[in-house]
Amino acid sequence: MASSLSASSSPDSASSFSAAQAELPEPLKARGRDWRRMTQALCLGSFVVFINLYLVQPLLPLLATDLGLSSLQASLSLSVSTLTLALALLVFGPLSDALGRRRILLWTLAGGVACSGLALFAEGFWSLLAVRALQGFLLGGLPAVAVAYMSDEMEQPALMVAVGLYISANSLGGISGRVAGGVIAEHWGWQVSFAAIGGVSLLVLGVLWQLLPRQRRFVAQPLKLSSMLAGLGRHLRNPRLWPVFLLGGLNFFIFVNLYSYMTFRLSEAPWSLSSQWLGLLFLTYLAGTFGASQSGRLARRLVSGGAPEDGEAALAIAQRRGQALTMMLGTGIVVLGTLLTLSHSLIGMLIGLSLNAFGFFLAHATASAWVGRNAEGARASASALYLTAYYLGASLGGFWLEPFWQAAGWPGVVAASVLVLAVTFSLATLCWRRAATQYRD
Repeated sequence: MASSLSASSSPDSASSFSAAQAELPEPLKARGRDWRRMTQALCLGSFVVFINLYLVQPLLPLLATDLGLSSLQASLSLSVSTLTLALALLVFGPLSDALGRRRILLWTLAGGVACSGLALFAEGFWSLLAVRALQGFLLGGLPAVAVAYMSDEMEQPALMVAVGLYISANSLGGISGRVAGGVIAEHWGWQVSFAAIGGVSLLVLGVLWQLLPRQRRFVAQPLKLSSMLAGLGRHLRNPRLWPVFLLGGLNFFIFVNLYSYMTFRLSEAPWSLSSQWLGLLFLTYLAGTFGASQSGRLARRLVSGGAPEDGEAALAIAQRRGQALTMMLGTGIVVLGTLLTLSHSLIGMLIGLSLNAFGFFLAHATASAWVGRNAEGARASASALYLTAYYLGASLGGFWLEPFWQAAGWPGVVAASVLVLAVTFSLATLCWRRAATQYRD
């Protein structure tokens, strides 16, 4: 597997890169001791990031009431964190290509956890937004480098399994933060929710710090702004990557904000659910945990043609076809789940949200692995671009859905969502067609 180093155009740099590659130890195989330690550590880190990032989501109606905010203003307490996290990815991803993954991962995660303690002292809307903006930026360190860390150290089959498990931990962290945040806020207030989640995160961080193995296969790239920008530009021009950047961003544009508006819907009559019960709504993310964990296995089952004896190129193209079909399937399931939320029955809505979560995380886990596989050097930069688009989508989706919510309520939100999801399905189809064309050629 190629290193995260991006070879420069000079002969000296190219020869140094080749020499460094030749000296690297063998990549980790799935199920080995170091593979398990790395996967477990990054899953714990992912859990910490998302338990802190999303604990505020079931609190949005409560914040709107307590602080006298509109639905869009209350949603900013989530959107500002995902926005600064997206910006941080463009900093920490390229920086880790030069300085290494482990150091950036650990110290930024510690800072993000500390911000949950600071939120205890937030007395108003603007002070809360300031803390959440800083927290989002620091929490961006781990997602900026995690997939690149795994891509450096693991062989391809091990990477696909590890990425699926890592993204499963994303959803578990998001579930835990939302459920715990809602229950604690119901009894002790939203400030205590932040402090309690911060305390739990600190304990998990201590375990992660001891568990995460040292880097073995990382080769540093010189820290030059021109090299970073060139690497980012190369990824944006890569026809295998830019459709997936858009797919991830637009899917999350809808998915996370759909849940936010569902909390406002269910806080009104005839349901009138409190923050405690709104938090439990996010247990539907468990379907997403399962979807992410199965993404690699499903993509392999959808591979047709390209047996190893046909050559590595044919096999790689067939594998891309399987991944593209998985992204198409996941997005199609999100459309179906979104339509089912039109039900006025709580059971019907929960089924729709569960399908949404399953399909979304199935597509997201596959897209993440696709980026790590198809990046041409500087993998952390490629992963950072994907996740930047992903979290920018989360930040901006509310501005798209809000006018539809105000004009037509929940049916308007669903109509606006399906319009965007039709675009993402087309992008997944484009990936499949390109891979199919390459296979025929």
